[in-house]
Amino acid sequence: MLNRTDLRGQVPTAAELRATLPRAEYDVDAALHHVRPVVEAVRERGVEAVLEYTERFDKVRPAAVRVPAAELAKALDELDPQVRAALEESIARARAVHTGQRRQDVTTTVVEGGTVTERWVPVERVGLYAPGGLAVYPSTVVMNVVPAQIAGVGSLVLCSPPQAAFGGLPHPTILAAARLLGVDEVWAAGGAQAVALLAYGGTDTDGAELTPVDIVTGPGNIYLTAAKRLLRGLIGIDAEAGPTEIAILADGTADPVHVAADLISQAEHDPLAASVLVTTSEELADAVEKELATRVAATKHAERVAEALGGRQSGVILVSTVDDGIRVVDAYAAEHLEVQTENAREDAAKVRNAGAIFVGAYAPVSLGDYCAGSNHVLPTGGFARHSSGLSVQSFLKGIHVVDYSEQALREIAPRVVALANAEDLPAHGEAVTARFGGEAR
Repeated sequence: MLNRTDLRGQVPTAAELRATLPRAEYDVDAALHHVRPVVEAVRERGVEAVLEYTERFDKVRPAAVRVPAAELAKALDELDPQVRAALEESIARARAVHTGQRRQDVTTTVVEGGTVTERWVPVERVGLYAPGGLAVYPSTVVMNVVPAQIAGVGSLVLCSPPQAAFGGLPHPTILAAARLLGVDEVWAAGGAQAVALLAYGGTDTDGAELTPVDIVTGPGNIYLTAAKRLLRGLIGIDAEAGPTEIAILADGTADPVHVAADLISQAEHDPLAASVLVTTSEELADAVEKELATRVAATKHAERVAEALGGRQSGVILVSTVDDGIRVVDAYAAEHLEVQTENAREDAAKVRNAGAIFVGAYAPVSLGDYCAGSNHVLPTGGFARHSSGLSVQSFLKGIHVVDYSEQALREIAPRVVALANAEDLPAHGEAVTARFGGEAR
């Protein structure tokens, strides 16, 4: 089922590994051609365009974009008690982890009379997106809302696609999660049209203002990602999320049942989901394949899982040593990396590139998806080489506040003038010397 690549006895370069390792085909640039007219229509015609595209793509036309508060309350009242308890625990653990991420202002005294303070200021308004395609993601509501709230964001709006099965409202579990988190503004809009509406704002069908946001976060399909790329600059974005990924670094001590179950767990997200096993043990690879043959047939979304596992984005990479495996997973830079080796903690500590790392046999990715306390909005497509997952910091801006006395400026003025003249920008120096009668002393 899984394609195999044998790198034993080889030491490929980083460039060769990037070219060799499995990766989903995901052409965001190609999707821009389809997305641009949607974004332009929303910019020009606002909510009317949103509702037209919603009717075309989601097969339902809500009466209004904003979900009535009564529907949020009703969804929470009717939520399965076990699901509510699980969401409450997920929220509590996420708050515990993310509370530790809040940065404090720092003032540095550079010289006597001269200080620079780095202030951390939350963005004013944020749009959070919860997908509604092949699955329902109340957990993504938690992962987006909690860090934004801890950052101190004053205004949050949650977007999620309307569902024909629920009368043009987002899925009730999404609405219930929003209510549980204290989010009272939810828009029934999905895809590229939702991102455009968040960026431009508009007027709802009842005349209420839909205020634009400063940042949009949250995963979605390729069209939502393309809209983020198109509108980046007008709005900030968290990342361009692609199909989900799991890589598992394992040696002969790993349990093939665990490995197979974890590969399947990510494959059920999407036919383009990537499941990659990097191992020193051909025997483990064979045992995992045997286990997959049984488990895939028995799982609920067997067809979707089989397509994902059989795709070019998934596979087994055989390596000579665990250290070689670490080089491979660093080059791959997975969204989720599990380390199931004899010395899992030590090996995990050597990894530089991953969205999140799950250590040992009892930290599966599913734990991080829901209740570890970590965030599951993570970089995909190799972006973990240079980017982080969603955090409190995603919603904060660092502002340097410069405070110098007259004497402190006077003392450094000649240096400023020298550098200004070296760059052939003499007016920069004159802006300083003008404060001291036209010359630096």
